[in-house]
Amino acid sequence: MRRFILTGAPGSGKTAIIRQLELEGFRVVEETATDVIALWQARGVAEPWTHPSFIDAIAALQRQRQVREAHETGEVQFHDRSAICTAALAVYLGYPLSDMLVRELQRIATETIYQKQVFFIQHLGFLTPTAARRISLEEALRFEHVHAETYRNHGFALVPIAPGSLVDRVEAIKRVARSG
Repeated sequence: MRRFILTGAPGSGKTAIIRQLELEGFRVVEETATDVIALWQARGVAEPWTHPSFIDAIAALQRQRQVREAHETGEVQFHDRSAICTAALAVYLGYPLSDMLVRELQRIATETIYQKQVFFIQHLGFLTPTAARRISLEEALRFEHVHAETYRNHGFALVPIAPGSLVDRVEAIKRVARSG
């Protein structure tokens, strides 16, 4: 099975794209940071991202979801983010990469879990705040740059998915995923 990562800044449209791919019958693996934020907020932690252990919580759930889905069959699987995104988040938040995250990044590289082509969902030019997304458009664009740099530093090639309609963006992803 070929596993592709979808990444990009908050508010770029990744969730809508992943939902459409799922509706079209593709296997998808959910993004984790939003789920970790929601869980921690439900436990009374208003801003989970201010705690360094937040990064490891995301990485651990990403690993759990990736491993759980590793045995699924099919030609293509799409992952809404990866531990490389978590490394970008650590850099963006000013946290050092933990031993656990470093081991996960090494596992990803050693086991060649993902295709080296990463779908880089470019920002739409606006941002809708949510309980988990409390970032300004300017900050999101800076975070987008950190994501791109982090993926390149880990040997991935970015496949830019330009702003556009959901249908056009999904079709661009499917063309690349099916071609190789």
